[in-house]
Amino acid sequence: MPLLHKIAGVVIVCAVVLGLVLPAERRARDEGKAAEQAGAASSAAPTARAAKAGGAPAPAGSGTAGPSGSPSASATAPIQAAAPGAAAVKANELGQVPVLMYHRILKKPELSLDRSTKELYDELTGLAKDGYYPITAAEFVGGRFNVPAGRHPVVLTFDDSTPGHFGLDAQGNPKPDTAVAVIEQVARENPGFRPVATFYLNKDLFGMDEVQAAAGLKWLQQHGFELGNHTVTHPSLSGLSEKGVRKEIGGMEDEIVKLTGTHTTTFAYPFGSVPKKEAWAEKDGGRYSFQGMFLAGWRPAMSPFDADFDRWKIDRIRSEGKIKENDCKKYCSTAWLEYLDKNPDERYTSDGDPNTVTFPKAAEDRIAKEYRARARTY
Repeated sequence: MPLLHKIAGVVIVCAVVLGLVLPAERRARDEGKAAEQAGAASSAAPTARAAKAGGAPAPAGSGTAGPSGSPSASATAPIQAAAPGAAAVKANELGQVPVLMYHRILKKPELSLDRSTKELYDELTGLAKDGYYPITAAEFVGGRFNVPAGRHPVVLTFDDSTPGHFGLDAQGNPKPDTAVAVIEQVARENPGFRPVATFYLNKDLFGMDEVQAAAGLKWLQQHGFELGNHTVTHPSLSGLSEKGVRKEIGGMEDEIVKLTGTHTTTFAYPFGSVPKKEAWAEKDGGRYSFQGMFLAGWRPAMSPFDADFDRWKIDRIRSEGKIKENDCKKYCSTAWLEYLDKNPDERYTSDGDPNTVTFPKAAEDRIAKEYRARARTY
């Protein structure tokens, strides 16, 4: 065989091998700054959309795993017209979704991140009056949630599993003034306000012992609340080695599985701090494998149906009034909810059908290809 042919053959073989190997290796993303710092320093206007990042989640049922299927002919097919009812309510399922982030809930706040039971009650009551409908973080990431037509999904998340979040009294009911009790009270007073939330757990599970925790976690699951992973000791993952990151996340996952028999679907980064390689936090064999990763603030999340949605870096909003601290006048919950109320075209409004994704025709270029077959426009 001529020498040039031999060289060409070697080059082709090398190209094939590289083509098979390189895609299997996930590119490590840049180390992220803590979201609290990013929010405080941000100069972006509230209307600014997130920079394009990873792909959209699989269009599977709530809490399900697995990548999206291969693109089909439907990825370029014309989008069908929306149902008249969806157009009538001005459905926009490519709008923004507030994912609210709470920490300690106390009768009288002591630290800057604390919220009082009255503040929680007032905020949730306001959400109910303004047409918001709670869904869990897992449902949001999964891309299938059944929100009534004309209403807006909201995700309530509580970090650190503190006693003010949840506890059971002697009769097996939620203790008064806990977050769960307040959520259920608001739901009773506002029919149609769904009493669900996501609790991101650390090793101190609501101040309960192991027997109490096992019963308590099962109670939460049985009543529609989601359990999420938030590490064992709440460290900043940005400074930990791969072994340290996996120990923190895997240790918490092991404890949750031991107490409930089930794995978690979503994870919230302590301090919004991302490790050197995000893959360390996203999956560890059969020990843990998340479908969505949540940051610590400062703007609403993009719709899971938007082509720019990145399920590995989902934004949240700190629950707080329009105070000076950490730019809360612009970037905390009161400010953002007011903004979305004044700009309803930017807010997610449901078409009432979990099997379709409806939005104005002008936004057609924003739909993720995985969801194009479900898309409807008006």
